[in-house]
Amino acid sequence: MSDTASYGFDTLQIHAGARPDPATGARQVPIYQTTAYVFRDADHAAALFNLQEVGYIYSRLTNPTVAALQERIATLEGGVGAVCCSSGHAAQIMALFPLMAPGRNVVASTRLYGGTVQQFSNTIRKFGWSAKFVDTENLDAVRAAIDADTRAIFCESIANPGGYISDLPALARIADEAGVPLIVDNTSASPYLCRPIEHGATLVVHSTTKYLTGNGTVTGGAIVDSGKFDWSNGKFPSLSEPEPAYHGLKFHETFGGLAYTFYGIAIGLRDLGMTMNPQGAHYTLLGIETLSLRMEKHVANAMKVAQWLEKDPRVEFVTYAGLPSSPYAERAKRICPKGAGALFTFAVKGGYEACVKLVNALEIFSHVANLGDTRSLIIHSASTTHRQLTPEQQAAAGAAPNVVRVSIGIEDADDLIADLDQALAKATS
Repeated sequence: MSDTASYGFDTLQIHAGARPDPATGARQVPIYQTTAYVFRDADHAAALFNLQEVGYIYSRLTNPTVAALQERIATLEGGVGAVCCSSGHAAQIMALFPLMAPGRNVVASTRLYGGTVQQFSNTIRKFGWSAKFVDTENLDAVRAAIDADTRAIFCESIANPGGYISDLPALARIADEAGVPLIVDNTSASPYLCRPIEHGATLVVHSTTKYLTGNGTVTGGAIVDSGKFDWSNGKFPSLSEPEPAYHGLKFHETFGGLAYTFYGIAIGLRDLGMTMNPQGAHYTLLGIETLSLRMEKHVANAMKVAQWLEKDPRVEFVTYAGLPSSPYAERAKRICPKGAGALFTFAVKGGYEACVKLVNALEIFSHVANLGDTRSLIIHSASTTHRQLTPEQQAAAGAAPNVVRVSIGIEDADDLIADLDQALAKATS
């Protein structure tokens, strides 16, 4: 599409990145199930490998189906480019890869998905990187955590599992003051509910497995580049200094606002190999076509279910930011004006054992380690996704033993309420 700024979200979620196939005229993006691509001649091959021409070399790097998805996600997020990869966790490593080096650190929110806390606490240390976890509600603590080796601030727009809304503009200002990018995981919101780049984020990451695909069929991840950061400020040599693998090419000097995106493909995918498969990209493209319709229903259902739970005497509290009683209600209106998402937690009277009985008694809700499906999902985070964390880390992440996380789907809301009602009766009897 030529001038994407003139089109609305509903149009872009269908058409961005999609063009009739030049060979066949096929209207839907084909699945290019191929490993390699024939070069026109030796000069064409050399130009591609020298990054002097954009095209297809090998599907670990680039693939037309994946490229269409990258363009669509970047367009919906308001970025200049995107890199798709094999999972949301892969996207997080890919996002940090151009920024970090041994001894460098990232300042990360304590309110993150448990798997991310694990990845940042332990796995990234094998690269010589580290994470400093702070409650991003405490802006002074965020500033204090930043030191000369900090290379990014990382948070979630709508935090998993609690559904808390991060103060993105405030965090972006702190990141700007420190000369580092703000990386926002926008998985729980999707670009329909929140566009972090508009609030000052430099990079946006997604588990495309969740709301973007929306049907629980494939895993995937994406990193979106705002194109607005100065990578030549002296802190990011991978992007500003000569790259030996490309005869001394300087990515920022050569590609400008697209430097980060080109690096992610030419170095990140080439060397880490966290490639998204074309069939997975196809499923995600199909899912995104109905993103706005699904998110509207997700939000409406979540509000109705949360309001019912808040009034139930068997429930201690509900964390849904869309509720007027939530401390994040006003912020949600600014950061997520179309709704506070469909992910939140609630505490069950009776603690850990009651939570276990609840998830075992539900009939419509599926007990799975996923979110963002059309189906309503539930999980007891303390015994599953956050099991490896300390009790203090669980509490900080909003995953205490008496709490369950729900991802509200697009079924009939009254049916969901009836299912919760009968399960709560069994759990707290």
